[in-house]
Amino acid sequence: MGSLNFRLDGKIALVTGASRGIGRGLAQHLAAAGATVIAAGRDASALESLAREGGDGTGVIEPLLLDVKSVANIRRAFSVIDGKYGRLDVLVNNAGLGYNHDALDVTEEDWDEMMSVNLKGVFFCSQEAAKLMMRQGKGRIIQMSSQAGIVGIERHAAYSASKGGVNMLTKVLALEWAPYGITVNAIAPTFIYTPGTAERLDQPEFRESVVSRIPVARVGTIEDVAAAVLYLASDAAGLVNGTVLVVDGGWTAR
Repeated sequence: MGSLNFRLDGKIALVTGASRGIGRGLAQHLAAAGATVIAAGRDASALESLAREGGDGTGVIEPLLLDVKSVANIRRAFSVIDGKYGRLDVLVNNAGLGYNHDALDVTEEDWDEMMSVNLKGVFFCSQEAAKLMMRQGKGRIIQMSSQAGIVGIERHAAYSASKGGVNMLTKVLALEWAPYGITVNAIAPTFIYTPGTAERLDQPEFRESVVSRIPVARVGTIEDVAAAVLYLASDAAGLVNGTVLVVDGGWTAR
């Protein structure tokens, strides 16, 4: 019987939206698993701080400025990665926007910004990553989706549309790129407690309304998401392709 390996020693991993929240935590956990992590985002100061903190493991964290709304910026960033490392083993498309609007209140600007980051950015980062991964004959692409891309949630029309798009994009890319040794999967979390979500989740009434819809009776943690990312990034997940791994405590099982 072969041994299962969840380590990422020697791997080069890129995490977008790594300045704060889930992305920051994912960068730290990937580094702790042994990867060299390129932490990408728009906040240079936050990325430098993250790089100094590292990941409490054998891996390291390197900062990289990246605005996923700009295809030109994406291509420049991947050119930097190619020039410095010559490869990319794992892409975690974590950068995303999440805010609530009644459907009647969504403006064209709201819609365009949401799609630009949550869907356009995911696609073009995946495209650039695939070019590097095809050259080396293998790679892992992991998209950050949401339970809101699977079931309807009130006041999330634009957000749900963007994440539903991510889910279908994941399936198509998985089919097209599997012959090149690349797997493409998505993770769909429930409400995750982060510094950014704390303001709402610390309100007892809101938290109770959320937890009441989660059968395991708690909101998620960054570690819950990181566990799924580490699995999909590892050699152990070689046969997992084109799936949306739901990390929601059973919300979408109802």
